[in-house]
Amino acid sequence: MTLEELRAVVAAVPGKAWFDEAEARVRADPDSAGPLFARAGRKLGRQPLPDRPGWTAGQAGRVLLLLAVAAADRVAELYWYGDAAERLAVLHALPLLDIGAAGVPLAEDALRSNDPRLVAAALGPYAAHLDAATWRQGVVKCVFMGIPLSNVDRLDDRTDATLVAMLAALATERAAAGRRLSADAVGLLNRHLLRKED
Repeated sequence: MTLEELRAVVAAVPGKAWFDEAEARVRADPDSAGPLFARAGRKLGRQPLPDRPGWTAGQAGRVLLLLAVAAADRVAELYWYGDAAERLAVLHALPLLDIGAAGVPLAEDALRSNDPRLVAAALGPYAAHLDAATWRQGVVKCVFMGIPLSNVDRLDDRTDATLVAMLAALATERAAAGRRLSADAVGLLNRHLLRKED
């Protein structure tokens, strides 16, 4: 979501006054972010947003608090000490933060998790900072976990011969076991195999 969209989400919930005070406190004292970041889900809401799959008002508020914190070391601390919902907010915030590659260890950790929300978020726009091998493994993990490949930012742009070979090998394995790849993985394979023939 864009900054404007995040602010619009928070502006529409009853906890807006709480958020305004929390954001001001974090700007004045970044060390106060931890408890406020943790409390944002309860104060702003945990219900999924109907027009934004995977997002809640609490997530939007947490991302805005992270933008107020800004410092890479504090953002990392909120990730490492956070629960899954808090880690998800950090991953959503990474593309909006001016921290360069400092968030790569967080994205790599998310890709090692078994939480499909974290894996999907790690392959969003911030995945541009991931090296090719890590990114490919993340895409293959999405296929294994049944995470729609529509979550992977710039999927077609970054797909290379190595990823195509990995997916083709996986398709062969699954066929031998009487199982199939997901339709989006088959579509990706077909697009790139056709492109290679052209």
